[in-house]
Amino acid sequence: MTDTSKRYIGLHTQQASNNFRSILLLCLFPCLVAALTLLFSALLVFFTADTFLPDGRLAHGRFWEQSLALFLTLAPYLLGGVTIWFIIAYFTNTAIIRSATGALPLQRRGKNKRIYNMVENLSMAQGMAMPKIDVIEDDSLNAFASGIDDRSYTVSLSRGLINTLDDEELEGVIAHELAHIRNRDVRLLIISIVFVGIFAMLAEIALRGMLRSGRGRSSSNGKGAIAVFLIALLVAAIGYLLALLMRFAISRKREYMADAMAAEMTSRPQALANALRKISQKPNIAGITRNDVAQLFIEHPLEKKNSFLGISSLFATHPPIEKRIAILEQF
Repeated sequence: MTDTSKRYIGLHTQQASNNFRSILLLCLFPCLVAALTLLFSALLVFFTADTFLPDGRLAHGRFWEQSLALFLTLAPYLLGGVTIWFIIAYFTNTAIIRSATGALPLQRRGKNKRIYNMVENLSMAQGMAMPKIDVIEDDSLNAFASGIDDRSYTVSLSRGLINTLDDEELEGVIAHELAHIRNRDVRLLIISIVFVGIFAMLAEIALRGMLRSGRGRSSSNGKGAIAVFLIALLVAAIGYLLALLMRFAISRKREYMADAMAAEMTSRPQALANALRKISQKPNIAGITRNDVAQLFIEHPLEKKNSFLGISSLFATHPPIEKRIAILEQF
């Protein structure tokens, strides 16, 4: 085994690590929202409120008093709103992801029994509940796992993947996705996706509000509204970038870990390596346009498409597939 495979730290350790990260993200989120609300309140008071003395000096005491008062007014509504939005997104993530990917439940009949038998046998061998199985009717080669618990865990496969890979290769891909479920990778990714989505939504609301207010820019009220929405856009953008950093902080080693576990489950690392090589030739799914959903796939369908002079590799959610293949071939 290579150095990377030697750093394989075990299922329980990985599960505990991902559970801790999920809890940490859940705790950091309200803190981040509160901090950004305070920043918004302070900027709003600074630029729009009557906080200046006649000689032009800033009335510090009055500034902080007004900022805190505005924060205490806004915080309950904003925290309550985003919390409700988070809960809805958290528990409807399966439907949201299905809508974004075009995935449909795979019917257990005809040739599809081949897939069901593979998923069922691997799940039973690992002592885990069998996840749901979805299919994306697309000729591309890709797959992903999603869900937050046994009731929602799902393995989704593209039709091109099912038709192109042989049994051993397909079994390796399914084992990789089951490893993500066992490691709790999917739950952590779902939480990060929801967080990024919330701040993206806030930034979009602020931008649209600013554009609508721009129609009244000739009046003082219109200028004031534009200032408010500019500040809101700035704060939402900061929150979005911080949420992105949280997402990128989720180690790319999760893919190496899932590859190692899949090789262990099937005892055929070369089959998974062959599957990854084929997937790398045709990973792009036509209907996938959102990076937050694309990061769930075994091979990111957008990172190569969106790369520019290699800069995107700095923010890649997946390690290079060539390195993953090389490691598997050395098992």
